[in-house]
Amino acid sequence: MMSMAFIFPGQGSQYVGMGKALHEEYRVARETFEEASELLGYDVAALCFDGPKEELNRTFRTQPCLLTASIAAHRVLTAKGLAPSAVAGHSLGEYSALVAAEVIEFRDAVLLTEKRG
Repeated sequence: MMSMAFIFPGQGSQYVGMGKALHEEYRVARETFEEASELLGYDVAALCFDGPKEELNRTFRTQPCLLTASIAAHRVLTAKGLAPSAVAGHSLGEYSALVAAEVIEFRDAVLLTEKRG
């Protein structure tokens, strides 16, 4: 069996539309965006999918949004049986890696990344 690693992106890789295809097709992705929205008090999916870009690029919005899109992708892949043997992240992506490795809970990472921003 081949081993694989998941590498999570850092701030600067965000874009309007990120995570939209996953959200449309996979329930686990929708649930991930909904969970983040409940914690943050705004519609994370709407901001990620529709912007505006200027709001998405505000650091305290960028960080939890990018984390949410990353974890949505991770949850879709693991639900399909693609489990990594290692995870890593660039800068902000380390929070996604910690969630993927089950070191911290997604809810805690969402709140931490908002504060970090």
